[in-house]
Parts: sequence; structure tokens; C-alpha cells
Amino acid sequence: MAKRKAKPAAKRAAKRKRGKIGLWSAGKLPKEAVTLVVSMRARTGQQLLLEAELKALVGPTRKEAGCITYDLHRSLDSAEGFLLHEIWATRDAHTAHTKTPHFLRWEARKDSLLASRDLSFWKFIY
Repeated sequence: MAKRKAKPAAKRAAKRKRGKIGLWSAGKLPKEAVTLVVSMRARTGQQLLLEAELKALVGPTRKEAGCITYDLHRSLDSAEGFLLHEIWATRDAHTAHTKTPHFLRWEARKDSLLASRDLSFWKFIY
């Protein structure tokens, strides 16, 4: 019987895990790590464009030195809802992220796509 190829999602997850060993080994976050949760709602009729803009952030952001996790989610309850779950090695690493070309491009476009946005920083405790 022929060998099955690994599913693309499994390959991506394995690649992300391998790439982050230096920052997040054995499941332990750096002491100064911060989590950012960004909840967004698209303007009416802008869901597909918002999703495309958010997807464009994922690849370059995951390659940044201080990025541990950068995951995009879509709401199951509302077609307009999106969530970013980010973990950064330090708050300074996130600040550096906000100065990158891909983030500045997002900043210039977000207001025309978003009906609302709520963000909050979190600290892992257990």
C-alpha cells in the first residue's frame, strides 16, 4: 500500500514548532513573554477583504524574531468575527512588530475594514 502524504496543516504545525524551539522549548514560555488577544468585527460586506488582509500578516509575522505564536481565527458564531492570538517573547518584541512594513500596511488599511476591534495584553501565570 502506498504511503499517505502528511496533511498540509500538520506539516505547517510541525514546521512552526521546529522553528520556535529556541524561544519556546519544552512548552515553557520565556519569563517576559506576553500574550495579545485581538478580537475584531468586519464592517458589513468587508469580511472577505478583512480576512485576506489578516492572512497576509501571518507569514511575515511568524518569521519575526520575537514571535512565538501568531494564530488567526474566524468566529463560528458570526461571519464578521475574527480573532488574533499572539504570543511574543517580550513586550519590546511586539513593539518592534508594530514598526514592520507588513504591520504598517495593515495599520493604513484597517479602519476601512473594521467595525470594531478590542485588544488586550495578558501574562501567562500557570
